[in-house]
Amino acid sequence: MSFIDAHREDLGIEPICRELAIAPSSYREHAARLADPARRSARARRDDDMREHIKRVHENSFGLYGARKVWHQLRREGISIAKCTVVRTAEQYSTTVAAG
Repeated sequence: MSFIDAHREDLGIEPICRELAIAPSSYREHAARLADPARRSARARRDDDMREHIKRVHENSFGLYGARKVWHQLRREGISIAKCTVVRTAEQYSTTVAAG
């Protein structure tokens, strides 16, 4: 994505995409989703919402809770979330929640 953005003025989108073996429409769709958050997938939007809950529980535990305890605490609070979602979201946003 960043390579195409950096070189598209000089080389054009189609030749770069051809060399990278991706469809130009895929690049354009990805760029449009980055520009307009409303076009993001439902999973990405939900992960953003859950990230705040995960960070809050993790910080309230003084950074001691791992993914399993964060997951249990969220369930106790009535927030429906899968444990693998806690792990993935924490890893994605660099929140140090130990997997397990």
